[in-house]
Amino acid sequence: MSTTTPAKTSAVSPSPTTLRVQGMDCGGCERKVEAALNRLNHVEHVSASAVAGSVQLTPTIGKTLPHAEIESTITALGYQLIDESASMAGSTKHTPWWQSPKGRLVLVSGALLALAWGLRFAWPALGGWPFIAATVVGLVPVVQRAWQALKVGNPFTIEMLMSIAALGALAINAAAEAAVVVFLFAVGEMLEGVAAAQARRSISALSKLTPSTARLLEQGEVREVAAASLQPGQRVQVRPGDRLPCDGQIIAGHSSIDESPVNGESVPRERSEGESVFAGTVNLDGVLEVEVTRSAENNTIARVIKLVEEAQAAKAPVARFIDRFAFYYMPAVVGVALLVAIIPPLVSTMLWSESIYRALALLLIACPCALVISTPAAIAAGLSVGARNGLLMKGGAVLEQLGKLKRVALDKTGTLTAGKPTVTDVESLEAGNRLDKNRRAEIVRLAAALEQGSSHPLAVAISDYYDLQEGAPVPTVQGARALAGQGVAGQVEGRELLLVSPRYLQPFTQHTGEIEARIAALEAQGKSLAVLLERGIEGEDGIENERLLGLIALRDEPREDAREGLQALERLGVQAVMLSGDNARTVAAIGEQLGIEAEGELMPEDKAQRVREWQSQGLGPVGKVGDGINDAPALAAAEVGIAMGSGTDVALETADAALLKNRVGGIAEMIALSRATMRNVKTNVALALGFKALFLVSTALGITGMWVAVMADTGATVLVTLNALHLLRYRFNDLD
Repeated sequence: MSTTTPAKTSAVSPSPTTLRVQGMDCGGCERKVEAALNRLNHVEHVSASAVAGSVQLTPTIGKTLPHAEIESTITALGYQLIDESASMAGSTKHTPWWQSPKGRLVLVSGALLALAWGLRFAWPALGGWPFIAATVVGLVPVVQRAWQALKVGNPFTIEMLMSIAALGALAINAAAEAAVVVFLFAVGEMLEGVAAAQARRSISALSKLTPSTARLLEQGEVREVAAASLQPGQRVQVRPGDRLPCDGQIIAGHSSIDESPVNGESVPRERSEGESVFAGTVNLDGVLEVEVTRSAENNTIARVIKLVEEAQAAKAPVARFIDRFAFYYMPAVVGVALLVAIIPPLVSTMLWSESIYRALALLLIACPCALVISTPAAIAAGLSVGARNGLLMKGGAVLEQLGKLKRVALDKTGTLTAGKPTVTDVESLEAGNRLDKNRRAEIVRLAAALEQGSSHPLAVAISDYYDLQEGAPVPTVQGARALAGQGVAGQVEGRELLLVSPRYLQPFTQHTGEIEARIAALEAQGKSLAVLLERGIEGEDGIENERLLGLIALRDEPREDAREGLQALERLGVQAVMLSGDNARTVAAIGEQLGIEAEGELMPEDKAQRVREWQSQGLGPVGKVGDGINDAPALAAAEVGIAMGSGTDVALETADAALLKNRVGGIAEMIALSRATMRNVKTNVALALGFKALFLVSTALGITGMWVAVMADTGATVLVTLNALHLLRYRFNDLD
C-alpha cells in the first residue's frame, strides 16, 4: 500500500495537481518519489500511486509548485513525466516488457546466468568469474536504486538488502547463488512493471466509450466538432446507432437508449423530452436533440475513470512480503553481522579473518533466497490450480486477499443472470379465451413476425423463443414501422397488428381492471411486457377498433448455478449482496427468487460508494463481482474485484480476478482455494525462516560455516517447494 507523506502543516491546502509519471511500478518507487518531492520548497503534500502512474502534489498555501524542479527531481530518480492528455486518451505508447529496461535486464542477466552454468561444466578453470559477471550486471541497477533511496533518507529497502547480500555472497565465494538471487529479483521487478502498466491501460480504455466527435447544432445547421470541446448549454444531434457524446437532457425526440455501459441494465430504457441521458450510452432508434449539461471532463464516463483511478490508487499493490520484512530484518541482520565481525577480535583471541568470515556467512544466510524462490512456489501452485479450473487470479496478493473476504457484492445482469431477456410468460388478453398451446403459438408467431429483423434485445428474445418452440418460418410483415418509444406495427396475414409497451396502451384501446391487474402483477415481478393488439375498421363511420390479443412477458432470468453458488458462499461464512443498476422491481424480484439481499437503480458511483461504506463499517474485506464497465469503479474500490469471463475488456482489466467459465460457484471456489493456499504459504514461511534462524545462531557461534549456510538455504528451498507442489493436488470437492 502506498505510504503517503504527512502534510507539513495542519492548514487547509489548495487543490492538488496530478502529474503522470512513467516507470513507477511498486511501493518502493512510490516511497522514493514521495520522499524526494516532499523535500522541495513550496510542496505541502505528496501522494504517489504506482498503479495509476501518477503523483499528486499540493502546494503550500499562497505558493506555486516549482514545476521545473519537480520534473528534474523525478528525472533524477529514473522516472519520466508524461503528457496527461496523451495518457488519458490512451495514446501513450505501450512498450512490450522485453523492450523495457527491466525486461532487457532480465533477458541479459538470465542469458549470462545460463552461460555461466554452461562454462562451469565446459571450462571449470574459469572458476566463479562467469557468475561474478552475471551478478554484477544484474546488481548494478539495484545498487543504483538503493543509492537513490539512501540519498532521500530511506536506507532500509529491498534494494539495499539485495545489494549487501549479493556483494557479501561474492566476497565469500558464493557467486553462483548471488547470480541466481539477483536474476530472480530482476524477474520480480519486471513482473511488477508489467502488472502496473496493464492496470494503467485498463483505465485509459474507459475513455474510448465516448465518441471522439459530436454533431453540434448551431442556428439550425449541423457540424462535426470534437466531443471534448462540448460545453454546457450547447446542443447536439444524436442519430440512431450513435453513442451519446455527452451527458445531457433531451430537448426533442423520443428513443430507446442502451444504458448498459453506465448502469449494466440489459433492457434499453425509453427516453423522451426532459429526461437525462449519459455519455457513452447508445441511441437505438430515434433521432434526438440533446442539450449538454456537463463538460467532457465532468461527464459520466470521465467520472467513472476518476473513480477507478482513485480506487486503484487507494488499493495500490500490497508491498511484497520481503520488502516489508526487510524494514526490521535487514537492519537487525546487518547489525548482528557487524557485531560478529568487530567484537570477537576485540574481546578474544579470534582472528579478524575468522570474524569477517562469520559475518559474511551471516549475510549469506540473511539473503532471502528461500523466501524469494520458494514462497512464490506455493502462490504459483495455487494460481495454476485455479487456472486449470477456470479461476484466473492476477497474482499472489489477490490470492491472499480472497480468503479474507467477509462480504461479496454481485452485479445482477450478466453475473447472477444470463445477461439477456428470455420469454417467461405468454398470455391471452381476450375475454373468455383460454390460452391453449395453439393460442400461445399464434401470439408468439404474430409477435415474432412484427419483430423480424430487429436487433432490440426484447425482439431478439421473442424471435429466439419462437424458433425454439416452433422452428417454422415466421410470416412476412408488410408496412413494418417503428412507433418511436412505443413499439412496432405492421400488417401480418392481412391483419393490422401492433406490439407495444403496456404504458402506451391508452391511446389505442380501453382495457378492463382485470387486465390492468394482471399487467401490474407481471411488472411487479420485474418483467418487461410486450402487448399484442389488432387494429380493424368497423362500421360505415370508419371508427377504428383495437382488440387486445395477448401479451408476452420477458425477464433476464438467473443463471442455472446462481442459487447453488450463493449457497456455497454462505457455507464459507461469506455474505452475498446484489447491487444492480436495473430497475428496483426487477432487482427485488430476482433477489427474492435467489434468496439474497438486493438493491437496484444504482449508478456506477453508487455501487462504489456502497463498497466503501461497508469497508468503513468494518464489514470488509469486501469482494465485488461484475461483468460490465459500469462495475469498474466498484471492482476497483473493493479489496478484490472479480469479473465474469464474458464481461467487457475493461471489467476484466480492472478486476483482480476473473471467472472464465462464467460460473457463480467459481466465487466460492476461489475463496476456498485462497484459504488452502495461504495455509501452505504460512507453512513455507515458517520453514524458510526457521532454517534461517537456526543457522544464523549456529553460524554466529562458529558451529557451522559457509558451505553449511548454503546447504541450509538450499535445503529450506527444497522443503518448501515440495510442500508447494503438494497444493497442485487440491480438489474443490469440499469448500472450507
